[in-house]
Amino acid sequence: MKTFVQLKKPYGKATFSRVKNARYLGWEDAFDVEFEDGLSFLEPHSVIRKANRISTKAVPVSVEVDDDLGSHFKVTYDTGEIAEVSWSFIRELPPKK
Repeated sequence: MKTFVQLKKPYGKATFSRVKNARYLGWEDAFDVEFEDGLSFLEPHSVIRKANRISTKAVPVSVEVDDDLGSHFKVTYDTGEIAEVSWSFIRELPPKK
């Protein structure tokens, strides 16, 4: 029996949980984001690149989680570009047009 559970919540309805760990998985071309409440999401790199207007040839060099607030993580690219990704971008569904 299959059970479908929607882990992502509608925009504005998710509860805050600190980002515990974020890492780039090169073989998946995606970011694995883990939260303190145990949820983990695999977010495609193309989505993060598009949202932050990062060039297509940029390669991630480092991924840093904000230790003070735990509200986002920062991706630094070899081109000097920086993408900041908030917890809500990962945990919430985008608003419908």
